[in-house]
Amino acid sequence: MAKKAHNNEDSKIWAFLGVFLTVVGFLIVLLTRKEDKYAMYYAKLGLVLFIGWVIIALLERIPVIGLFIYIIGGILLLVLWIMAFIGAFSGEEKRFVIISDIADKIKI
Repeated sequence: MAKKAHNNEDSKIWAFLGVFLTVVGFLIVLLTRKEDKYAMYYAKLGLVLFIGWVIIALLERIPVIGLFIYIIGGILLLVLWIMAFIGAFSGEEKRFVIISDIADKIKI
């Protein structure tokens, strides 16, 4: 489900960088394009995905089931990350399972 359509190519590129580079992309967009709501939406998704990777890496340390969590969680995050950076070029604020709701709670 998408929110708004954006035809600004510059915003699409910044949105792509924001989600593709995760935490670094978030910081770049925050420092350079804070007023661009479209780019910030995808930059926040990138930040949430980065936090997800950190959590999955920490959960990997759990004996026995940690590796299973890491593999399944890693695949899920990889798929969401690819969908998000493709979505950034679509020109629409696409909604993604769980991560969009978390990203919406980030107030900057």
